[in-house]
Amino acid sequence: MPHAHADHAEPNRAARSAAARTWLFFRRWLANPLEMGSIVPSSPALGRRVAAAVRAGPPGGVVELGAGTGAITRALIEGGIAPSRLTVVEIVPEMAAVLRATFPGVTVLCGDAWRLPALLAPDRQGGIGAVVCGIPLVLLPLARQRALVEAIQAVAPGRGFLHYTYCITSPLPARKLGLKGRRVAWTPANLPPASVWHYAPMRAGRA
Repeated sequence: MPHAHADHAEPNRAARSAAARTWLFFRRWLANPLEMGSIVPSSPALGRRVAAAVRAGPPGGVVELGAGTGAITRALIEGGIAPSRLTVVEIVPEMAAVLRATFPGVTVLCGDAWRLPALLAPDRQGGIGAVVCGIPLVLLPLARQRALVEAIQAVAPGRGFLHYTYCITSPLPARKLGLKGRRVAWTPANLPPASVWHYAPMRAGRA
């Protein structure tokens, strides 16, 4: 029954691929827990809320920082964001390679999100509608937080950014960073439960 075999082959490949991505994520967590933030990839429930927040924002390109093995990337595409609109930044080469293989049409940049103005092609800057940050910023000192906020502001002036987090309260000291922040979504169907925050420049002159 060759057709039956073919019918089963695709789900089996997908399952093996998903398992491989999860194992890669776990190995990276073992190597650097602070860099990863969570022991498991983000859930589909969280991904749907991030995608909804992106759709509710301005049109334009979408930049994802700290894409990992692509759980949120997949949710953005499934949520209606065309791959051609999406640029993802991942500092770990092995993970960047997985992203390139998994999401054809998506621009994958292997590099440091703090160097975003240098990483992002000039024709992609200025036309950005949303920036999604999956980097665990709550674990970083204020100076590092401020530096990333400034890098995002440089390529997406006034847009601010979406940040998903496992904190109960705001993961960033918004006022100290010159930001206003609000929680736009929350889901208990994630391990651990997660929130999506939107941060934007506080001063009207930068909005």
